[in-house]
Amino acid sequence: MSATLHLTGPVLVGPEEVQDELWIIDGRISFTAPSAGEVTRIDGWVLPGLVDAHCHVGLNNRGAASREEAEWQALTDRSAGTLLIRDCGSASDTRWIDDRADLPKIIRAGRHIARTRRYIRGYANEVDPDQLVDAVREQARRGDGWVKIVGDWIDRDSGDLAPCWPRDVVAAAVVAAHEEGVRMTAHCFGQDVLYDLAAAGIDCVEHATGLEPDTIESFAAQGISIVPTLVNINTFPAIAEPAREKFPNYTRRMLDLYERRYATIGAAHEAGMPIYVGTDAGGALRHGLVAYEAAELSRAGLSPQAVLQAAVWGARSWLGRPGIEEGADADLVVLRADPRADLAALHGPLAVILRGAVLDPVSR
Repeated sequence: MSATLHLTGPVLVGPEEVQDELWIIDGRISFTAPSAGEVTRIDGWVLPGLVDAHCHVGLNNRGAASREEAEWQALTDRSAGTLLIRDCGSASDTRWIDDRADLPKIIRAGRHIARTRRYIRGYANEVDPDQLVDAVREQARRGDGWVKIVGDWIDRDSGDLAPCWPRDVVAAAVVAAHEEGVRMTAHCFGQDVLYDLAAAGIDCVEHATGLEPDTIESFAAQGISIVPTLVNINTFPAIAEPAREKFPNYTRRMLDLYERRYATIGAAHEAGMPIYVGTDAGGALRHGLVAYEAAELSRAGLSPQAVLQAAVWGARSWLGRPGIEEGADADLVVLRADPRADLAALHGPLAVILRGAVLDPVSR
């Protein structure tokens, strides 16, 4: 049984709702004080646990990570205040994390599905176009309501980014995902693939650096979400440079996408497109970057309130998970200052509370 905690707030229940206090009793949130018993008090600005909506626990730069490494990744995210993760593809089976009360909650998208020889080696379930629909059904049944495909990647014949799948195959794959009762998302860097995905009625796109006025309008009209992962987009120059001599068109495109990244995401936000915080941690990128991604979205023109929607209240609602509600698991971060005034307050939480337990930060 967890200790009874008294969080004196302010408690940021939602964008417009602030409470003075709450209690944590037996690991759950209550707005009613206990009638008796010892209570430990914690002062600070209280938020629901942060959300990383694009993360890869159990993935390193070679593929499947060991259980020890996956545990460290999850602990690193937890220390940053990330208590809910949408895992956008992992070569590892991380179901064991669900049995660990001290590790963040994870919503999985199965394993990436990529075109054969058109993605990072060791990461994905690689299939040919005529196998995509069956692969989507398989990964949908392994995930937690999501499935992910790789929408575009470098085509070595053309020497540039190009869609991985014919339009009709993508459309059939989206239908299959919806028939399985899951939502589909796709990795996309370039422009061309976004027209196919919009026509197919996909639910979400990762990165989305190739958005243009027409696709912005189409995405916004359909309510297609994006998770920009701007901390990852910042690596585009380093990704592009080694290809400069062999694939100059690819290099130029990646650098152009990088240069206009803030304007692209800012335009998407202005159009009303749903945007969520995701770091793309795992693989080549370290974990625990959620506050840095929040700052990147601010640089793209989102207000602190909009960023908090993308990282907390809106993201939890989008993923179907509770925030600060009577009887909900007490998954909370306590901050030293008001993040609505300054997003820098998200760095280094004063306390991280998961399932009602106050957890110590990890170090290595």
